[in-house]
Amino acid sequence: MNRDLDLIVQAAREAGALALMRKAQGLQVQAKAGGSPVTNADIEVDSLLKAQLGAARPDYGWLSEETADDPARLERSRLFVVDPIDGTVAYIKGKPYWTVCIAVVEDDRPVAAVVHAPELDETFAALAGAGATLNGAAIAPSRTAAVEGMAMLGDAKMFGHPAWKQPWPPMRIETRNSIAYRICLVADGRFDAALALSAKSEWDLAAADLISAEAGARLTDHRGGNFAYNKPVPLMRSLISAAPDIHPLILERVRHIDLPG
Repeated sequence: MNRDLDLIVQAAREAGALALMRKAQGLQVQAKAGGSPVTNADIEVDSLLKAQLGAARPDYGWLSEETADDPARLERSRLFVVDPIDGTVAYIKGKPYWTVCIAVVEDDRPVAAVVHAPELDETFAALAGAGATLNGAAIAPSRTAAVEGMAMLGDAKMFGHPAWKQPWPPMRIETRNSIAYRICLVADGRFDAALALSAKSEWDLAAADLISAEAGARLTDHRGGNFAYNKPVPLMRSLISAAPDIHPLILERVRHIDLPG
């Protein structure tokens, strides 16, 4: 499996270099169905990764944000789950918080993963059973054990909404466009938790899921359920990413909420 990790780390770095080059040349931006933006770089990075990874592992399936879904992936025991550019809005607006995400999923769980942030020169990687790293150094989540005063990644307006049964205490709340990057920032201890009460796709989560687990953080939906991948509908309804002592405290505050899916 080390060969898979080496393969996807190298591919992510090459994809990041292509994205940086296209950004320097000037982007072409369009709106996808639903209104979210997509650039020529998203499409080109996707094509590069599909060709490169597909040639190296022709027996693996493929699931990517920018490729039309092929149900044939459901028949594969192993597949690539890819987000060519996670955080396209940041990418377009000149913010550095976008990533290239690649996971190898086997029997519904990621077993090798990379989340590469080209403009930050940060490469998170993980192999099942072998820990998680940032630029080659081992990472671990924070030891924070109280919600009050913790560092949270999420929507400040959501936390301040008057409908909460139990109001949230004062916290440092920030956001990052890339969902995968948020999870990695919790995994390496720079933030204590991230919360999203809206649907996310498998390509947003798969790579960061393994990095989180191998670092020792927790990643679940808002009711504490673990994620499984390569599903017919590749969506997760919510996410809690948190340091281990904080996760149950957040779960207590949100698990009563009814969400679709």
